[in-house]
Amino acid sequence: MSPDAATLDAPAVRATPRPRRVLRAPKITLTRVLLVVLWLGSWELSASTFLDPFYYSKPSAIGARIVDWFTGGTAFGSIWQQMAVTLEEAVVGFVIGSVAGVVLGVLLGRGRFLAEVCAPFIKAANAIPRIVLASLFVIWFGLGMSSKIATAVVLVFFAVFFNAFQGAREVDKTIIDNARILGARPRQILFTIVLPSATSWILASLHVAFGFALIGAIVGEYTGADKGLGLLINHAQGTFDSAGIYAGMIIITVMALLAEWLLTLLERRLLAWRPPSSATEAQI
Repeated sequence: MSPDAATLDAPAVRATPRPRRVLRAPKITLTRVLLVVLWLGSWELSASTFLDPFYYSKPSAIGARIVDWFTGGTAFGSIWQQMAVTLEEAVVGFVIGSVAGVVLGVLLGRGRFLAEVCAPFIKAANAIPRIVLASLFVIWFGLGMSSKIATAVVLVFFAVFFNAFQGAREVDKTIIDNARILGARPRQILFTIVLPSATSWILASLHVAFGFALIGAIVGEYTGADKGLGLLINHAQGTFDSAGIYAGMIIITVMALLAEWLLTLLERRLLAWRPPSSATEAQI
């Protein structure tokens, strides 16, 4: 084969993976749906035969409880109000914890002396059980929204901090040295080299961090609250309502998945400048 023929054939070879990925998407979606149907069907059948539905409930009972909450409300008011309270606590805690984690992570990642001084204190704070902090926050801030936000902040902060710290440490030293030779100031290096290089690390932690923010809000509400999805789950546990517990879990899961989808869109927009890697192309 001549070089010209090989050159002409090359674009056609590179273009073939895209239709394959397009054809794979419906198969992946169909397989996921089948797995969910199989799981729910086996659960319903098991609860109707040998499992005690009082303890394990049924998908049909859980669905009926969700419909009842959205149509008739809950024992504590509208389900939308409970969702709004939990979501507000999670979002505020997520924002505060993320900003604090990024700022301190980048500063300590670039300051070796400061990092060595603060390292044992950060590790000790990270080792404290979160449920203990949630109880303390309820005592300090009361049953209102502040104690739940504080719990969410603590959970989010450490998830973001360690990634931002490592991302700031992974910046190529040669690039920084070249920028200094060209006359770049420390602030310019921080905003034009360090932060863009650590963006991938930070955004990767945000996907996990929002789930932690929801967990923090739920744990705080479970410890003591007058509104929220955690209160609904706690009330369902107190009345031995397993369907209510599962219903609350499903609503929280849907909220987390929607937040994950929004964060994925944000990540794609912020990292649009980066050329796609083979790992990115293989994602589903």
